[in-house]
Amino acid sequence: MARRPVAWLGAVVLLAEAVGIALLNWFLGLVVDKQDMSLAGLDPHAMTVSTWIAGLLFGGYLALCAVVLARTAARDRAPGTFGRVLLISCAVVHGLLGAFCVGLVGWAAFVFMMVVLGLIVLPLVAYEKKAQREGAAEGDGAPGSGAPQPA
Repeated sequence: MARRPVAWLGAVVLLAEAVGIALLNWFLGLVVDKQDMSLAGLDPHAMTVSTWIAGLLFGGYLALCAVVLARTAARDRAPGTFGRVLLISCAVVHGLLGAFCVGLVGWAAFVFMMVVLGLIVLPLVAYEKKAQREGAAEGDGAPGSGAPQPA
């Protein structure tokens, strides 16, 4: 099955997205700083720094999700509980961003977000099915499987 290649591809795409988000926020912070813009009386420097911090945090979040997917692909095993929760939250974020992208950016951005969503969800589902099959094979009563043997 295509579990590993999809997980690797998802990791690469998430890492590229993390770098893109960080660079976009860095650029937006520079624009705010150069224009000396203010929003509702906020200090322009505070807005610049907060934009950079937001870019680092969101980029770091996406990079962490990429690391979880890469580790999943390298080990060829489902991620642990923390990794699953992290990837599920990333999938939800991409679903919501995709919904917002339709109206704000266009259908191309929506399609990109849905492709990334699929690259996150497919390994989760595929590795879960693999774990269930392995669990069923171990619990079939074969010697050494840990299942009780009939007397």
